[in-house]
Amino acid sequence: MDQIDRRILTELQRDATLPIVELASRVGLSASPCWKRVQKLERTGVIIGRVARVDAQKLGLSLTVLVEVTAMDHSAAWREAFLDGVRASPEVMEVLRLGGDYDYILRVTVPDTQAYDAFYRRFTQAVPLRAVRSSFVMETVHMKASLPLPEVA
Repeated sequence: MDQIDRRILTELQRDATLPIVELASRVGLSASPCWKRVQKLERTGVIIGRVARVDAQKLGLSLTVLVEVTAMDHSAAWREAFLDGVRASPEVMEVLRLGGDYDYILRVTVPDTQAYDAFYRRFTQAVPLRAVRSSFVMETVHMKASLPLPEVA
């Protein structure tokens, strides 16, 4: 990946709806070579999708909960049950496997505490867990969706 690819990625992370002609102009290419680079970035899995960012508050999804989970065990069967529970829960926006006191952290987005309680009951009934700890987000102070792309020397 060269500097032009990184500029393409930077621009697409800012606005994935850019027409290819505008993207090409911003990165200093003509449309055809730019489109070929975008296709290669998609084919090789560097670009894994394009989505619209949506304001959760405006959709009534005003509560984010960070859920720390300790596994009941570390077997393949438990992991599969856990992943099935995650896949069956549209409220789960992100799952990270951790090293440390907890095995996973889930980012859950719901309308309110009643909806979180319903999710919690359903999830903990479906997946055997050793421990669960929930932290309710009071305010999102900083968030970004674009990755920092280092310059190529």
